[in-house]
Amino acid sequence: MSKDVYQHIKTNNRKTIFLICLLPIILATILFLLSWAFISLDDAINILSSVLPVLLIICLIWTIISYCCGSKMMLGFAGATELNAKTESNKKVLHSVENIALAAGIPTPKVYIINDDSLNAFATGNSPENACIALTSGIIKKLEPLELEAVIAHEMGHIKNRDIRLDVIIITCIGALTLLADLIARILFYNIGNSSRDDDNAQTSIKLVLIIVWATLLVFNLIFAPIIYFSISRTREYQADASSVHITRNPDALISALKKISTDSRVEALDKCKLMGNVCIANPTEKSKQFAGIGETHPSIEKRIKRLQSMK
Repeated sequence: MSKDVYQHIKTNNRKTIFLICLLPIILATILFLLSWAFISLDDAINILSSVLPVLLIICLIWTIISYCCGSKMMLGFAGATELNAKTESNKKVLHSVENIALAAGIPTPKVYIINDDSLNAFATGNSPENACIALTSGIIKKLEPLELEAVIAHEMGHIKNRDIRLDVIIITCIGALTLLADLIARILFYNIGNSSRDDDNAQTSIKLVLIIVWATLLVFNLIFAPIIYFSISRTREYQADASSVHITRNPDALISALKKISTDSRVEALDKCKLMGNVCIANPTEKSKQFAGIGETHPSIEKRIKRLQSMK
């Protein structure tokens, strides 16, 4: 079993690295091709070399800002409060978290509870040292102890693999580029007044560059970035499942837990925060007609169970 688990983890790591590298490559490619469609090859190369670093710097600044307060925001969106040890059931949950953290080789994370009768959970934190696990009240009540331990181990896998840090970086980068596209659109369509004839050529060139950059960001944000991000999200879910098996040595417990979770994973507090769906063990938002493939934030429960069964 251990060999299969390690193979799954290594494969998922390679896929994640590949997908992350694709993001700036695709952005640069779109920018270059759209530039080349309207201007000469030399000018297109000049735009690429001057604009791309600016876009990446903006993403970096925005990421640093979000990195500092991302965990608190996620817990706030979910309405999560820290779990106390006043009741016997809470003590058992905290004891399970301590045992799983010890088995995973990471510090014991703080545990938060979401007052919702559904079955869901997520982890947050920039590093194992300041990580948190949030569990719905429903998942604590409805899962058997071994099933709950498997879910906790899944979230520990996210923490140990630093998936939350990865989510914050990617989400904030996409968010920064989306805001930048909106800003450029406002500049382009805002009437800044009449200009003199001497400025016409210069303003035309600037507007052309802005249109190219805006079109690049629009195509990237609406098509390619979500596809890559959802692919990364699905890959990390597979890896967290594999990590859970590696920690608990009990794939059957996670299989049983996932089957129960699939019956009711919606967390009403997160309906208006779709991006939070990517960090939960199952999609917590209201489900409309979902389709298989590139538009899913999570692999289907059937696919996850099939992989878990291969680890026995």
